[in-house]
Amino acid sequence: MFTISKQFHFCASHIIEGLPEGHPCGRLHGHNYIAEIILESDRLDQTGFVIDYNALKSFGAMIDNELDHHHLNDVLPGSTSAESIAYYLYQRAKVIWKEVVAIRISETPKTWAEYREVRS
Repeated sequence: MFTISKQFHFCASHIIEGLPEGHPCGRLHGHNYIAEIILESDRLDQTGFVIDYNALKSFGAMIDNELDHHHLNDVLPGSTSAESIAYYLYQRAKVIWKEVVAIRISETPKTWAEYREVRS
């Protein structure tokens, strides 16, 4: 199995609703996010790629246009947790590339959340 990934960066604000009083994530705050798209294939194309990294520019453009410097509560349906952002981006990417197997989201240098498809 061949695996590739590419990272994209964006800055955004959010409020995670439903948290206990005084929880720091329950008030307006922001992050310098890293979104990583992970793709896999059991074979390479005629050029030797899982997919050409250049083809992923449209994923970066979508992030830039829809998420970068936005308030995520105004963009995402429901929760704006890192897990929910990963799922949201996974759904968007999987429609375009069947090779997408996961999206990882980092809010801080020490934290990652990932949505990965279940293999049958």
